[in-house]
Amino acid sequence: QLQASGGGLVQAGGSLRLSCAASGRTSSSYAMAWFRQAPGKERVFVAAIRPGLGTTYYTDSVKGRFTVSRDNAKNTVYLQMNNLKPEDTAVYYCAARGYWSVTYYVPSIYNYWGQGTLVTVSS
Repeated sequence: QLQASGGGLVQAGGSLRLSCAASGRTSSSYAMAWFRQAPGKERVFVAAIRPGLGTTYYTDSVKGRFTVSRDNAKNTVYLQMNNLKPEDTAVYYCAARGYWSVTYYVPSIYNYWGQGTLVTVSS
């Protein structure tokens, strides 16, 4: 199971850190990702981190502002979000799958999902 937390209301330019705690199997061997879904829109890829080397991937709109990381000892993945913009407003979901895929940006390949945490950025 995945438990996402850390969302909230923040002004533009502010920061938030989302957490995704994994219970059961360790997350260190899993491919982990963050997606977001704005009202009335599809769920889209935000960031991912590979198991092992921990290589990270981002959608273009968040590069340089967001950082995904993992703490294997805590079985937790983080999404540090800086310089937030109103267009970052969405429900953020963490996701996991048992192994890495080159289609890491496709929501349907993930087997496990957190419940979502709402991020609201005011202008």
